[in-house]
Amino acid sequence: MSDIVFLIALCALVTYLTRIGGHLVLSRFGAINHRVEAALNAVPVSVLTALVAPSVATQGLAEALAIPVTALIGLRKSLVVSVSGGMICLLALRAIGP
Repeated sequence: MSDIVFLIALCALVTYLTRIGGHLVLSRFGAINHRVEAALNAVPVSVLTALVAPSVATQGLAEALAIPVTALIGLRKSLVVSVSGGMICLLALRAIGP
């Protein structure tokens, strides 16, 4: 098995264990506090921001312009729509830019 396939399988296993572990822990409680639920809903956006921010800081103008577009779409639409819109904006800016 190649290193890439092994790494992908390992990441999938860790992701599964994290998700099932969180489910098992949260299922022991009756109702979840609304603040805890709001914090858990913010996790995907936080992780995506942590993954994208370093590349934005080191890349060019197209990336720097695509981030505000993504953020503005994210204020009104879902995460999938905002990421898709940001990617389309980035691809368009890269196509017309130097």
